[in-house]
Amino acid sequence: VQLQASGGGLVQPGGSLRLSCTASGFSLGYYAVAWFRQAPGKEREGISGISANTGIKYYVQSVKGRFTISRDDAKDTVYLELNDLKPEDTAIYYCATDRKTADYGPSWYRRVHYDFWGQGTQVTVSS
Repeated sequence: VQLQASGGGLVQPGGSLRLSCTASGFSLGYYAVAWFRQAPGKEREGISGISANTGIKYYVQSVKGRFTISRDDAKDTVYLELNDLKPEDTAIYYCATDRKTADYGPSWYRRVHYDFWGQGTQVTVSS
């Protein structure tokens, strides 16, 4: 039973990446999923979330309009498409769920909700 995050890499400013978060051993489609990131020396922050059932999407202001979250429940996978990347987006990106809740609503970004994490994938934005 695990979450596997993948798709990170080195990209130039203005570039794009697509991150994937795939569950094995359980059905991800029943649960809310969030993406977090942690830059060196900074706290881990929630940047985007997606609910189960309704597919409501949440974004923190700094990524709104540049990042897009989506899910393919048939593949037990949640994606995060990163566009117009900036050097300040450099971080380790993590996906998380709790395997209990379909939608956290406005508090989706709180780490305390999530107790099941992927291993992280490094995104580096540099010229």
